[in-house]
Amino acid sequence: MNAEDSPKTSLKQKAAHEFWEIAIVFSYLAFFFCALATYSMLLLDKFHISYFNYGAALLNAFVITKVILIGEAAHLGKKLEAKPLVYSAVYKAALFGLLAFAFHILEEVIKRLVHGKDIAGAFHEIRLDDLFARSVIIFCTFIPLFAFREMGRVLGQDRFRALFFRTGAAPNPDPR
Repeated sequence: MNAEDSPKTSLKQKAAHEFWEIAIVFSYLAFFFCALATYSMLLLDKFHISYFNYGAALLNAFVITKVILIGEAAHLGKKLEAKPLVYSAVYKAALFGLLAFAFHILEEVIKRLVHGKDIAGAFHEIRLDDLFARSVIIFCTFIPLFAFREMGRVLGQDRFRALFFRTGAAPNPDPR
């Protein structure tokens, strides 16, 4: 390998790693947010397919994916990583849930500003009960996400993926 190729290879590896991180988190969130959109439509007796709702769910999944990855890059939630994984996962789910809640408030304010409201009117029209309910669902969705991410951190990504996706990768149970 040439010395000049090393930085390019490293950059390619980082780009590939980032792409897969985005793809995995986005897929997980998109699955849940689209399921939630379907549930909401059925609950509200809207039996026609609304592609807007699914598009909004996918956009939300992408934005929250970026919020999570930027937060992780900024080392948010590292405080409890030495504790048992359940504490770290729930702490990160709560912390990133609050971050998503703040993002949703900002999103709602911007939507209302675009539609001609002033800042006071924009904040006045925000339904906090709706945002709080969404945040509870997001928090519950984040718990398994961060539990798996924490397991991957502790086990190492290669071993973690092997345990989930390769036959015979798991240790044999004790025959006793």
